[in-house]
Amino acid sequence: MPSTRAVSIGVWIGVGGRDEPAEVAGVSHFLEHLLFKGTDTRSATQISQSVDRVGGDINAYTSKEYTTFYCRVPARVVDFGIELLGDVLTAPALRDGDIESERQVILDELAMDDDSPEDVVHRVFAEQVFDRHALGRETAGERGTVGTVSGDQIRSFFAERYRTGNTVVAIAGAIDVDDVVARVEKAFAALAPGDGRAPRDAPEGVGRSLELEDETEQMHIVVGGRSLRRDDPDREALDIVNHVLGGGLSSRLFDEIRERRGLAYSVFSNAAAYADSGMWSVYAGTLPDNAEIVRRLITNELDRLVTDGITAEELAIAQGYLTGSYEMGLEDSSARMSRLGGQLTVLGRVRPVEDQLARWEAVTLADTERVIGRVYAATPLTVTLGPRAARSRSRRVRSHA
Repeated sequence: MPSTRAVSIGVWIGVGGRDEPAEVAGVSHFLEHLLFKGTDTRSATQISQSVDRVGGDINAYTSKEYTTFYCRVPARVVDFGIELLGDVLTAPALRDGDIESERQVILDELAMDDDSPEDVVHRVFAEQVFDRHALGRETAGERGTVGTVSGDQIRSFFAERYRTGNTVVAIAGAIDVDDVVARVEKAFAALAPGDGRAPRDAPEGVGRSLELEDETEQMHIVVGGRSLRRDDPDREALDIVNHVLGGGLSSRLFDEIRERRGLAYSVFSNAAAYADSGMWSVYAGTLPDNAEIVRRLITNELDRLVTDGITAEELAIAQGYLTGSYEMGLEDSSARMSRLGGQLTVLGRVRPVEDQLARWEAVTLADTERVIGRVYAATPLTVTLGPRAARSRSRRVRSHA
């Protein structure tokens, strides 16, 4: 990307929340924190100061199926960014003292999430969609496992999973390709060889709908169920349908619930895909007095989608949105890096931009009708969280939020 003065560097480890033994759930997220606590040659303060000195930023995040560490720096110091991430990934100190101090930080993070009713309702919903499966677990872990995982268990997980065959380094920006490849080879030479990937089992059964009581100001509603795996041939058709349903400002849910009726500030739909399964959802946060009508409106829109499908105009709008936003995202070095690293990690290859655009443009109304039947026709699960006064007479479950 010769027109930019920045470089984005990302290291993708193909292990995430679903790849952890239950007794150490959250260990990938724990490592996400710990790798910035220092290396054999740098302290945490030195890492932070060195990044600030060049005006860059460094961070990480953990997902269900991978953990990503990234750094964005001026292109003139790309060698520093590569060397820094190489040091962080190949020589983390993982000291017992750092583990104990970061344990408290993560417990505070979990408590913060528990104070967010929107986070809680989505977390419980995922637990029910992927009933008793690792895909339904909270990526950051649970207080019990975070509070008890030992330093030896963390170091063992790192040694077993952070290996060359499980790692992708992606770089985008004003770079010389041959130069950065040579620098990556040098910076990551100490990374342990081997596969590093964990065996995965596909989810089976689903749970049940729940109503959670909590003294919140809003009623939080999530409706949804199982969806398609990442490489399913109907994935692009699902993208189209999701956008029509609740993926944009012109979507049916946004138009009906927010624009026409003013019953919610936040209302949207989503479709998440994993290696062997997926999950679709609709979320709305509304005043308790409006909860029942919002639930009925969501149900009505889902019924209309299954019965009538989408229109040719909605198809064209969704295709224009998905292709246009994808193209505009390619202007940013961080987005370009994320696209490269993410696709190599989860697909094993990089899909050409023109191929991805063509896949959305090729979707027909018949394709959307088929995917609606596959995904949205089944009876959905519903999880709500809010005050008792707004509850219906159905079974109530006490929330720990």
